[in-house]
Amino acid sequence: MVGPALALLAAAGAVFCVGVFLWVVCSHFLTVHIPKGIGHPVKLRVLTCLFQLSLTWGNIFEKLGLCSAPQFASFVHDLQPLRTHPDVVVTDLCFGSIPVKLYKPKAPSRALRAGIIFYHGGGAILGSLRTHHNICLYLSKDSDSVVLSVGYRKAPKYKFPVIRTDCTVATVHFLKSLHAYGVDPARVVVCGDSVGGAVASVISQMFVNRTDLPRLRAQVLIYSALQALDFQSPSFQQNKNIPLLTWDFAFYCWCCHLGMSLSWKDAIKNGTHLPPEVWEKYRKWLGSENIPERFKEQGYQPVPHGPVDEDIYLQTSVVRDWTCSPLLVEDDILSQVPETCIVSCEYDLLRDHSLLYKKRLEDLGVPVTWHHMEDGFHGVLNTLNMGFLSIPCSSRIMSVITQFIKGL
Repeated sequence: MVGPALALLAAAGAVFCVGVFLWVVCSHFLTVHIPKGIGHPVKLRVLTCLFQLSLTWGNIFEKLGLCSAPQFASFVHDLQPLRTHPDVVVTDLCFGSIPVKLYKPKAPSRALRAGIIFYHGGGAILGSLRTHHNICLYLSKDSDSVVLSVGYRKAPKYKFPVIRTDCTVATVHFLKSLHAYGVDPARVVVCGDSVGGAVASVISQMFVNRTDLPRLRAQVLIYSALQALDFQSPSFQQNKNIPLLTWDFAFYCWCCHLGMSLSWKDAIKNGTHLPPEVWEKYRKWLGSENIPERFKEQGYQPVPHGPVDEDIYLQTSVVRDWTCSPLLVEDDILSQVPETCIVSCEYDLLRDHSLLYKKRLEDLGVPVTWHHMEDGFHGVLNTLNMGFLSIPCSSRIMSVITQFIKGL
């Protein structure tokens, strides 16, 4: 009797797995909205399905009490094999308890090389040293630089400011050991994508007055998340349903990272988590008047903020901390950050973060190099060298970043 029972159980499990797969395909591959301006829509549909499939199974395992949804999705994403390159040596290290990967060109160099400290994206809940391995591998090869990739602890288990703390520790360790890695102290760059870009910008701001460390030469910010207050800017209205970063998923990441309640979604979106005087204080930096008009042509409508919910306001004070929202740092600090390269994507929920930060930096006299990908979307850089699923925009982003670094 045991044999037939196991067979029946296996068959039921197989049917359930097929059902989950078909549900994801029907609910995402066939229905997801992809604007005409995005090239290779079929590839993006496939990527969306694979991403949503990992999250769906994660939610199932979370409901079963086995692990959190992000933990399972991260486990699946980390299963991808790591590529090697004959011209780059990759070494796994630990700075204290923080895992890092060091990428160094194999060819000998008479001169010290530029150093790049890379902080990966993933909404603070996904992403790892493995998911961003290709990016760091080719960043090292194409720019002939030593790259340090930092493996910080993530939400929902570890919340703000753990990411900042881990990245700060790893950065200080590296900056104090540059000679051991053949890095020129005058050419150290911090770089990151998405939430990793937020970390890079915060590190740049925190270190402007550090006299005990080499001064950072530049920062490279790739479709970065730079503020956690306003969710009604033009890009949030226009791109709220664009994969791979929808408004629903972004808010979920926001809650996991900052320890907020998912039930506050409507209040946060409508701006009732802040009183009028706070909105007025930050309007000079966050107001839509700071965004070029051409980015408002696709249906943007200003939304008045509702009456403040005092309870939510008191519990969301962290979003006004500039180490959480680096776009809000005061002028006397921001004016001292190093030369900056900003990459933004047209079809990105976070596009306006880059536009607002670019304007602030330029107004303060900080040199800015800006590259806008008209066909880009959030997360596109991770398709770099992904075979059939590679999207050309990823190669263009890598090219402009490496050219910027080689020009320092």
